[in-house]
Formats: sequence, C-alpha cells, structure tokens
Amino acid sequence: MSHLVIAPLLLPLLAGILLLLLRGMDLRWRRGLALAAVLGQLALALLLTRAVADGDILVYALGNWPAPFGICLVADRLAAWLLVTTALLALFALAYGSLGTDRAGRHFHVLFQLELFGLNGAFLTGDLFNLFVFFEVLLIASYGLLLHGGGRLRTRAALHYVVINLAGSALFLIAAGLFYGLLGTLNLADLAVQVAAVSPDRLPLVRAAGLLLFGVFALKAALVPLSLWLPGAYANTSAPVAALFAIMTKVGAYAILRLSTLVFGGALIIDWLLPLALLTLAVGMIGATGSDRLRAQVAYLVLASVGTLLTAFGLGSAAGIAAGLYYLPHSTFAAAALFLLADQIAGQRGDLADRLEPGPVLGRHWVLGVLFFLCAIAMAGLPPLSGFIGKFLILRAALDRPSAPWVLGVVLVGGLLALMALARSGSRLFYKTIDSAPAADTPTPPGAALGLVAGLLALGVAMTLWAGPLNDYTDAIARQLLHPAGYVQAVLGPRGGARP
Repeated sequence: MSHLVIAPLLLPLLAGILLLLLRGMDLRWRRGLALAAVLGQLALALLLTRAVADGDILVYALGNWPAPFGICLVADRLAAWLLVTTALLALFALAYGSLGTDRAGRHFHVLFQLELFGLNGAFLTGDLFNLFVFFEVLLIASYGLLLHGGGRLRTRAALHYVVINLAGSALFLIAAGLFYGLLGTLNLADLAVQVAAVSPDRLPLVRAAGLLLFGVFALKAALVPLSLWLPGAYANTSAPVAALFAIMTKVGAYAILRLSTLVFGGALIIDWLLPLALLTLAVGMIGATGSDRLRAQVAYLVLASVGTLLTAFGLGSAAGIAAGLYYLPHSTFAAAALFLLADQIAGQRGDLADRLEPGPVLGRHWVLGVLFFLCAIAMAGLPPLSGFIGKFLILRAALDRPSAPWVLGVVLVGGLLALMALARSGSRLFYKTIDSAPAADTPTPPGAALGLVAGLLALGVAMTLWAGPLNDYTDAIARQLLHPAGYVQAVLGPRGGARP
C-alpha cells in the first residue's frame, strides 16, 4: 500500500491548518508557505503520474480496512492527470493572488489550501459517500473564496451559488442513500460489481438513482439547463479565484466520466450527455457573443468549454474520451489566463473597468494587446495553440458517430462565434477609444501579473509541442476507463467484490 496516494490530500490539509494557526504572521511568510505547499503538491502529482504511467492502479485503504468495508483512495492515470492539471493551475492562481488580492479579506490562503484539499480528494476517492464529502469541502471553501473582497454583485452571485449547490448536495445525499439501500455499498468498484448483477425488479430504481446522480454532477459541471449559476459567480469574483474556479466545472465532468464508465458501463454517457453538451456549447457561445463585460464573456466561454469537453465524453468512444482529456487542461489554462488578463485590463480603464465600451487608450501597454490576442486564439481553438489540436481530435473522433453532423456543426460554429465575440471585444478595448492619448496617471500593469498570464499561455504552447506524447497518454487513460475490470480488481482483489 503506497502512502504516495494520500500525500496529495495531507499536504494541502496540513498547510491550511498551519496557515490558520499562523494567521498573525507577516503576510509575506504566509504567501511563501502557501506557494511552497502548492509546489509540493505539483511534485507529488508528478510522482503519482510516474507511478501509474504503466497502467498500475494504486489503492490506499485508510485504517487498513479492506474494500468495500473501509474507505479507500484510488490513483490511476485519470486521477493523476487531473491532479497535475489542478496543481499547475493553482500555482499560477495563487501566485497572482499573492500580488495583492489576498489583502482584500481574511483567510484567503487557508481557504485556497482547503479548496485544493477538496479537489484532490474528489479525484482520488474510491467511495461515493466520500466523493460527496470532498464535494462539500471544496464547495465550502469556494463559498469563502467567492466572497473574498466583498461587494454587492459578488454577494448576490455568491447567494445564488450557495443556494443552488446546497440543493445539489441534498440530491447527492438522496442518490447515495438510494444506492446504499438498494445495493448495500457505496464503494465505486463494488457498485460496479453490484450494478452489473442487479436483479430486474431493482433495475429501474438503480437507473433512477443513477440519473439523479447524473443531475447532481451536471449541476456541478454547469451543464445546461443547470448552468445559470456560473456566469454570475465567475464574472463577479476576484481574478485569482475565477482562475482557480476554471477547474471546478471539471470536477463535475470528471464525476460523470468516472461513474459512467466504471459503474454504469457508459450508458449515461451515450444516452443523455451528448445532446445536453451540444446545447451547453451553443448557449455558452451565444452568451459570450452577447456579453457587455469582459469577465462575463470569459465566464460564458468557460461554459462553452464545458460543453465542448462533455461533447467529447458524450461520444462514448476511446478516441472521444482521449480527445476530451487532452482538451481539458487546455481549456482550463486558457480560461484562467483570460480571467487574469481581464483583471489587468480592467485596472487600466478606470470607472469603465471591464465593460466592453470605448474607453482610455491602451495602446502604450502593447503587452496587454499581444496577450489578449494570444488568449483569444487559445479560447477560440485556432492554430497553432493546443485548443486547435483538442478540437481537431474531438471532430475526428466524432466522424464515425451517427451524430457527427450535429457535433461538427455545433463545434465549428461555436468556434466561429467565439472568434467573433473576442474580436469584437478586442476592437472595443484596444481600438475604439474616447481619448487620443492615454491618461498620464494610468498605472502600468505589473510585470509579474502579465508574466503569470504569459506562463499559463506557455502551458498551452507546451501542450502543442508535446501533443503526440500527451495524446498517447490520454488515449491510455481512455482505454483504461473503458476496461474497468482492472480498477475493480485493484480495489476489491481477486474476490471481485464477493461478500462473506
């Protein structure tokens, strides 16, 4: 039993506790401690990726209680892929927050570490009830982070976010109770065994519980029509929090993918996911086109990226899942970069902030324009960045499906709408100005902040340069997911879930 599996949980939890105890310490020391903790999580995620790269599945039984009776953590290729993505994103978001955003409220660094604890736990848990627990941990931390800095719009958006997620949590508990009452287990591997052998008279109830879970995860992923909370929440919170939240919807997508392939044999993916994903993509792009604020536009683009990701998963094939998993980190890093850049642009425009109206000249800050152009390319999925490769892989995977015309049409038109929306925003921000010269007191954007935006874009460049090996890895993840017998055996052993 490898203790490496539990390390990505212990490190952010202990770091959060330590930061809480040291809340009276100088802020610079707390920033350093928080950044060191995230760097440690990145190192652990890379070590875990190396450990499972050959297809091994590592299981950690808490208290040495065997599954399905005890709590277990499971690390496979998918979990490691998402842990690395989360740690990289968190590093840039936390570094940006440490430039001054963390002064706007209390316990920013504590909540940030607890958010990572919840995210890592959700990716590693092998138990349905503990998936609920980690969802609650990350949601509670996200409530505090969303409200960080205060303000009327932020408070209103947070109220909507809290209420709808509390409703989702209640439905999650009901679904988990149904599964336990029907099958007598909440261990994911054991659920896979029990669902496969369920009697015909209980099958409708099991399907109903599965659809209820699908609704909960669709809410977390912001799948239409359960997506109304996302634009307001993401557009009104602080920039580093919005950047970190770019991974939040991916937790719901991960849960849909994990339970669909492991417990339900892919049925939920094929039957329900694809049409809703295409609708989500369409709604997100329409919202981005009609937005009057840059942050709101980015939030709608996040919604559209969720639709694109779940469209890939909804194809139900190894090629589709692999394409989606390649697209996942790209869309996360690109959205985070654009959220951080939007914050810097807003800081240059005085009272206009991020409203897409003619304002002060930004021409002397040419770096802002270059970074906006690169972010627009990344979000629209244009070559040569990794978004183009991700969308190309999704379209190629869709060609052998009956729904290919719909998938190709919606994805391609969505990319065109994204390009048009971002081109309109760039024109209004950088060309349609009301002054012939920049204001003398306009602050210069901090080089460190722009460097962090460039760093996130550089991750997309790296994904392009190493697209071949990364696609091979995501293909291996997809094949492992579609053959869940290895997961079941790793968790339950040769007995395959037999009960004494």
